[in-house]
Parts: sequence; structure tokens; C-alpha cells
Amino acid sequence: MPAHAAARRLTTVLTAAVTASGLLGAVALPADAAIRISKVRYDAKGTDTTSNVNGEYVEITNTGNKGKRLSGWQLKDDTGHTFTFPSFKLGSGRTVTVRTGEGGNTGRTLYWGQGWHVWNNTGDVAKLKKPSGTTADTCRWGDGTGVTAC
Repeated sequence: MPAHAAARRLTTVLTAAVTASGLLGAVALPADAAIRISKVRYDAKGTDTTSNVNGEYVEITNTGNKGKRLSGWQLKDDTGHTFTFPSFKLGSGRTVTVRTGEGGNTGRTLYWGQGWHVWNNTGDVAKLKKPSGTTADTCRWGDGTGVTAC
């Protein structure tokens, strides 16, 4: 193949790649893309008893630049145990911790109200669902250290 034909082919391929990457970069993310599961403590320290249920928790982070109302959103495990967010707004750059057990809700911590451990220590999946039922984020783990970053 002559050098000018090879150069022309390479130019065509590179132009197509740059054009495609520009188009992919222009795709808009969903408005809720900034709401993420950031961490799951699925195995409370010590033996699982009713006294350490709040040692299990899920952290939800708003990485966006605007606050987001999470009222009606849901956090679910793989078997369908469901926490529904109360009237709540997660500020920009903020994290809320959803603890499995009982307690008084604050701007930084919400309580599921369970009397038992929900998250499976040997593998499970946390699913964050919008009120419409669509999945906003998931975090999956196997048998590990008891905590996972998502």
C-alpha cells in the first residue's frame, strides 16, 4: 500500500475516533446521576446481635452541585427488604448514613427501624431506587472484610 494511502486511511480512522469520542462526551447524564451509594458496612463489628444492628449502614452521597430531595426513594437489599426515605433533602456534596436499626433521624443519619441485620455478610446487593422504580445506583459485594466502597 502506498504511503499516501496508508496516511489517508490513518487520518480517516483518527477523525472517526475523535468525532465519536466527542459525541460520546456530549451525552447528557440523568439528573440523578450525582446521587450514589458510596459505602456499605454490611457486617457490623463483632457478632451479629440485636445490640449492634446500627453497626450496619449504607452511605448515600450527593456528588452534584445542587441539593436533591430523596423523599420516596428506596434502598433495597437483594431479597427485597426496603427502606423508604422520609421527607429528606441531601445537600450538594453531602452524605447521609442509613443505619439498619432504630434511632432518631437527623440531617446526617436516617434509621431504617429494623431489629435485625438486613445486609448479608457473605454477599448481597444494595439498590438505590427512585420513586418511579428505576434504579439510580447499585453496590454489590461478596464475602469480604465487612465494608465496601462503591
